[in-house]
Amino acid sequence: MTRVFLTGGSGLIGGALATRLIERSDELVALARSDAGERALSARGARVVRGDTLDEDALAAGMARCALAYHVAGINTMCPADPATLFHVNVRGAEAAVRAAARAKVPRVVLTSSAASLGEAAGTVGSEVSSHRGSYLSVYERSKHEGEIAAFAAARRAGVELVSINPSSVQGPGRTGGTGRIMIAYLNGRLRAFVDTRISIVDIADCVEGHLLGAERGVPGERYVLNGATLSSREALDIIAELSGVRHKVRFLPPPVAALAGGLVEGAFRLRGRQPPVCREMVRTLQHGHRYDGSRAARELGLRYTPVAETFRRTIEWAVAEGLVQQPIQAR
Repeated sequence: MTRVFLTGGSGLIGGALATRLIERSDELVALARSDAGERALSARGARVVRGDTLDEDALAAGMARCALAYHVAGINTMCPADPATLFHVNVRGAEAAVRAAARAKVPRVVLTSSAASLGEAAGTVGSEVSSHRGSYLSVYERSKHEGEIAAFAAARRAGVELVSINPSSVQGPGRTGGTGRIMIAYLNGRLRAFVDTRISIVDIADCVEGHLLGAERGVPGERYVLNGATLSSREALDIIAELSGVRHKVRFLPPPVAALAGGLVEGAFRLRGRQPPVCREMVRTLQHGHRYDGSRAARELGLRYTPVAETFRRTIEWAVAEGLVQQPIQAR
């Protein structure tokens, strides 16, 4: 039995990873910041330690006698009301986790980064060797890029083996944000307009497996992009329609119109002190689109990817079962 430490166990990836670690009989020690997080992790079978991802002392105490640490905790959001929070958690938190591992004598840390950190130029395929374009589409993208750099630098200084896992858009049961939110809106007939773009997707189960394989086989100091499929937004909606039997007309906006609409919606919501559902950086990210190459994880780690239609089918079934879709749907 391996004693493993985990941050971010209340989130989509961290929660699925926690379940998988416990299923394979690892002794899981998980960090919880809230009472709700503690209850959820305890129910999964984890031993919970309370603390914050920026609390290096709490992290080091929780990591005591662990052979491995997964640092999954992070903020994944667009249009943040307080951008500084993303940098504190996604950058400083990553550094703190590595330093804590060194203090606790944990030899290896697996960092959950993001394919967004690659910063590939428009029209190119992002991979582990992509040159960063030198500019950022969003505060989130910048925080993940800088967090990865900071974590690797801290690992080199402390002599900790760090492996970075860089998932594309993680989809599957449990995902209500990102592409998951777009899918649910389409099924409910509320997706009136969208952007003609390219999206890259990895199944939540494949993302979890990529973390486990990265811990076992990943080369220290390297990163591994996880991406199972790249397709256009039109292709994605066609697959969802075929699986669900639901077809709604969606207007694909020209780039200038989409940018203007995003700015107007963001401005209107900000004036009322509310979180906007759409903002300029979200539109910039969609218009840039993403094509990622996940072949290194398949080739070097042995990861096998789930077909995208299967990911969508499972997500539709889950959304229906959770009552997130208002009309009767039978996924095919």
